Amino acid sequence: EVQLVESGGGLVQTGESLKLSCAVSGFTFGHYIIGDYVIGWFRQAPGKEREGVSCITAFDNTFHANSVKGRFTISMDNAKNTVDLQMNSLKREGTAVYYCAGRRKVVGYGPEYYCSGVYEMNYWGQGTQVTVSS
Repeated sequence: EVQLVESGGGLVQTGESLKLSCAVSGFTFGHYIIGDYVIGWFRQAPGKEREGVSCITAFDNTFHANSVKGRFTISMDNAKNTVDLQMNSLKREGTAVYYCAGRRKVVGYGPEYYCSGVYEMNYWGQGTQVTVSS
């Protein structure tokens, strides 16, 4: 059973930066590695639907939603089995619960298919709150 544990949420002011980290475990059953998975960050603001923020597959193949492009960076550390989300120039609309999620990759489909929901993620973390105040 794959487990994802988020950390790094908190309260920041508009324009500041924050880094979220997702520790991924349990995927070595069957001799898989983190590179066999797609890992993504999703967020859900109060009263809004959950949205895909950033997703990553092996070889640093990444996708970022238009709302965060140029400000957020997702990265995967294969040695540490972690996926980080560096968030710069945070805006008030960035206030949300951020979730780390993952699934085995479907061959031939890039990270945008998972962030957009074409392929649903199978594993979810418990979420971490990010609050951006003005």
